[in-house]
Amino acid sequence: MNEFLLYIGRSGLYLGLFYAFYMLVMRRTTFFRFNRVAMLIGTLMCVLLPLLRVRTAPLTDATAGPLTMTAVEEVAEADAAPKESWPTAVLVLYLTGAAVVIGHTFFSAEALRRKVSAGRRQRIDGIRTVVLKEDIPSFTFGTTVFIGRKDLEENPAIFSHETMHVRCRHYLDLFLFRAVQLVWWWNPLVWMARTELGLLHEYEADEGVINQGIDATQYQLLLVRKAVGEQRFSLASGFQHAQLKNRITMMLKPCSNGWMRLSYLAVLPVLAIFMYACNPSKNSKAPAEEAPAVAEETVTPAAAEPAATPDAIPFQLVEVKPSFNGGDANEFSKWVNSQLVYPDEAKKNGIQGRVAVQFTVEPDGSVANVKVLRGVNDLLDQEAIRVISSSPKWKPGIQDGQPVRVTFTFPIIYQIR
Repeated sequence: MNEFLLYIGRSGLYLGLFYAFYMLVMRRTTFFRFNRVAMLIGTLMCVLLPLLRVRTAPLTDATAGPLTMTAVEEVAEADAAPKESWPTAVLVLYLTGAAVVIGHTFFSAEALRRKVSAGRRQRIDGIRTVVLKEDIPSFTFGTTVFIGRKDLEENPAIFSHETMHVRCRHYLDLFLFRAVQLVWWWNPLVWMARTELGLLHEYEADEGVINQGIDATQYQLLLVRKAVGEQRFSLASGFQHAQLKNRITMMLKPCSNGWMRLSYLAVLPVLAIFMYACNPSKNSKAPAEEAPAVAEETVTPAAAEPAATPDAIPFQLVEVKPSFNGGDANEFSKWVNSQLVYPDEAKKNGIQGRVAVQFTVEPDGSVANVKVLRGVNDLLDQEAIRVISSSPKWKPGIQDGQPVRVTFTFPIIYQIR
């Protein structure tokens, strides 16, 4: 779950950076189709980038320090400390937002279905068309044009505009971006980018209509009339319809310098820097927590530490960490504590201390190569080896998509109080 939330966060960051760059640098250029393709490719790139693992320290780095994982066992007969609940809360919030987006999508689809059932279906110039009785703004969904009967008869340029959306396959972009909105709904720049993509579609469709030979001035006047209404056309100078204003501005704007297309190269080093920042050095040390309290005559596993060995990857450096019973080393600590028996003779003689046991989680999840690195007493050492050797299988660690051997050093504290 944490890996999923981390991926969503990283990819959302990349998407935000790319869309911010587009809106600051490229949105005013006249490369309508180029910008559209660049936005789609950039979106796919930002979605895939977090899946690439950038290693900033070699596996054999001798300076790599141990990563400490502290057990959460409390005093004898006390309940185990609760796990952190924030990932679950964040996941619930995330799924709630996604459900709202899905609900809105189905609501829109139902409204569209009602319009389809109320209209007359036919093919015009090879385009599937639904002719509606009421005078509503025309629109396109998928490969189907929805247009009022009056507009179809009196304003052929409007139908030409809608057919350009179909011929340019804008519906494919919209389906892709709907998926992006569903997954990254929490990022406001995603919603802003969806609006910008819609504008690119309008720019491209307008350009296609004008290239068909329709008078640009008459076409612009038609757009204004449809936006403000015939009866208010004389007041159009005060018109504030932002999208239409942008569309007319783009029709009148001279072509941008072709070299501006290379501006997209400037975003690549920015994404690379953030990739590096999101993949911190593998040899950074995590702070050790205090050892848990122990009760009289109990045995408590302490913090598990990875130890680098020539034939296995230390826990600290493996990409996907091994897990025990669906949890981390804390779960293993609880299991070990439930299995250990304080030897009577050691207890009678007051023998206590810290035994450091090393073991390896094999690619099949089994525990092997159990040995004592630093012992206290043979009785305590052998009990530690016995319990860890009997461990159930783990979920193995993953490196470069393959299960690998991962080595731990697992300290166990024997303490009499």
